[in-house]
Amino acid sequence: MPSISLLRLITALLLALLMPALAHAASQPVTQGWEYRWGDSPFTEDGIPEWVLQDAPGKWQSIGFPSNPPGREGRENVWFRVTLPTGEWQEPVLYIFSVDLIVQVWVKGEKIYQYGEFDAQGRGRFEGWPWHEIFLPEGYEGKPVYFRVFSNYTDIGLWGEVSIMDHPDLVLYILKNSLEALAIAGFATLIALLAIIFALLQTEKKTFASISLFTLASALMLVSESQASLLIAYQPLMWDYLAAGSYYMLPVALALLLEQWLTNHRPWLINLIWKVHLVYLVGALLGALAGVFDLSSTFPPFDALFLVSLVIIFAVVLRRIRRMLREQQILLLAFGIFCVLLIVDMAVAHGVLPWGRVPVSWGMLLFSLAVVVISLWHYAGTQEALKRLNVSLEEKVAERTAKAEALARREQARVRMLTFENEKNRILGDVLTELQDCLGLKQAFGLLVRALPDICSPLKGAFYQRGSSDRYDRVAVWGFSRPVPLPVLLDARKGLPEPSRLPQLRQWHGAEGVDREVESATLCFWVNVESASAGNVTEGILLLEGDGVFDNAESEYGSARLLAALDQAIQRISITLSSIALREELQKFSYEDGLTGLKNRRYFDQLFEHESAVAQRNDLPLSLLIIDIDHFKKFNDTYGHEAGDNALKIVAGILQKQFRESDLVCRYGGEEFVVVMPGATSEAAMDKASQLSSAVRDVAIIHREKDLGALTVSVGVASWPESGEKPLQILTLADRALYRAKEAGRNRVEVFG
Repeated sequence: MPSISLLRLITALLLALLMPALAHAASQPVTQGWEYRWGDSPFTEDGIPEWVLQDAPGKWQSIGFPSNPPGREGRENVWFRVTLPTGEWQEPVLYIFSVDLIVQVWVKGEKIYQYGEFDAQGRGRFEGWPWHEIFLPEGYEGKPVYFRVFSNYTDIGLWGEVSIMDHPDLVLYILKNSLEALAIAGFATLIALLAIIFALLQTEKKTFASISLFTLASALMLVSESQASLLIAYQPLMWDYLAAGSYYMLPVALALLLEQWLTNHRPWLINLIWKVHLVYLVGALLGALAGVFDLSSTFPPFDALFLVSLVIIFAVVLRRIRRMLREQQILLLAFGIFCVLLIVDMAVAHGVLPWGRVPVSWGMLLFSLAVVVISLWHYAGTQEALKRLNVSLEEKVAERTAKAEALARREQARVRMLTFENEKNRILGDVLTELQDCLGLKQAFGLLVRALPDICSPLKGAFYQRGSSDRYDRVAVWGFSRPVPLPVLLDARKGLPEPSRLPQLRQWHGAEGVDREVESATLCFWVNVESASAGNVTEGILLLEGDGVFDNAESEYGSARLLAALDQAIQRISITLSSIALREELQKFSYEDGLTGLKNRRYFDQLFEHESAVAQRNDLPLSLLIIDIDHFKKFNDTYGHEAGDNALKIVAGILQKQFRESDLVCRYGGEEFVVVMPGATSEAAMDKASQLSSAVRDVAIIHREKDLGALTVSVGVASWPESGEKPLQILTLADRALYRAKEAGRNRVEVFG
């Protein structure tokens, strides 16, 4: 179809707008009598398909609509035929919404229309998805019309709607159907231009640029996909490239916008989405232009990628939607509606839903209106803020004057406090030095009890140390006259006072049965000691009288500094005590095998008991492997203990590489190793054991640049719950399986059960 001028297009649009009745002129859908036949027809010497000359009723199958006949099975050629109904037409044309992918139309043995080029094998390349206007010859009534179709796309056949109407009515019909999309595209383009201007003037440049990119891409997509685009220039493939590029750009623009909104949450997923889609956009268009593949083949993968991206974006946004600004929530809602319409249109395009015109343009209109409403809302808010700012200027001047005076008073207090803090830091430093010289926690707590009055002065207080049965005994008290208003003991089972959150004081009442209630102005600090065996344990509680600490504003600065210093001092004391506890434990235990660097038998015994309890409590599988190096004594006797030690290191290295980080690899003793695999089934453990056996066989033992050959291992495997009633039993069962492996000739894996 030749292109028409822009003036004629505008005139036709005005006619379609002013005379809507013409746009709905009489048309007759062709919905009955369709038949199809898979394959391609042979041709006569005159170049006429034989199938259009033969009726052959037994080889044609009925179909409701000429699209995607059953039993395609990878075939790319199909024929359709139908007898067109009669009607009173002046310039009858057959209107087809679209065809997948190229088509010839034959009537009475004569080709009356062709879109795309067929080669000798009946194949061709994608030429775009235009609508088709086929002028019908005289006497077509009652004659079958044949459609020869080729498609290597996911769909094959005619698509959308097929109708007979007069040529002038078809032009108005096309314009009427496109008018909505063109108007909304123009409106969206205006919004995009305004967003570009704001991006140049405002501080949030990237946000406005992303909105501009999204609206421009949407507007271009609406224009490119509208049927009226072919009236501007009949270049179907060009418009399909523009439609694809703008469509593929939508998730890029959305992800860029969300990345700006979620920048404080490090949205690496959103960043990945726009980069992946941008790469796909460039690759799809360049590949199609270079002829590597057809443009049509890029749509199904993109639709799948787009759906996955929308799900990810929805999941990310849903977690943070409440923390977003109201205008961001409104824009996301509008975009969500737009995406729903895109998904419905996508489902129609892929035949998931029956054909119908999806109002995607309305989603774009909603998004554009949301941008306008938010802009007006911001303008009104800005004007109101300016009024409030003018009213509050004098109040701020007075407020700042008062703050300056208060700052001067606080500065004086700060000087006094710094002197006081220096003295306290000196005392604390001396105490920490003495604590570090203590040999154990018992000695350290005795020193701490004697030093706390000096550290906490001038505040009165008491210190409680954890005893037996979760009771905390008062071991020191200072600054009080009799009677002491603090309890003699604290019972953890009945509730302990919560640590104070500075500078706010919390009220706490002692539990029933203790001496007295801790009064409302009491400050509380916990002395926590962390050890490898017991974890983080509250070993001591410090209670201080806080009456009068916040009585007046002038002392607030100094009081807050005092309490913060106390809190920091207790933390430093806790860290020092934790290091003493760790040092004690390190003196008692050594968990590493000095030769191989693996964990030793002692560590295995403790951890295996723990993992067994976890597996039984959570009903999770647990597997255990015992590995023995075959004929290791002979190897030692032959090559010496130094070579044997080197061999043990090599096998230990292979073990570490073969298993997961969550698995525990230990040297069990001599040439035996053990592996605990939490969460691993018997089958998974068997696979790992086989891989290990193969890996050991494949590694030669090199000692002093001499190849001593490869070693082999025997492995016994047991798993819970497959192999025993309790997880702890699998150690014995794995040992039995190892014995069977040795008895069966070594260099093998045996599973108990």
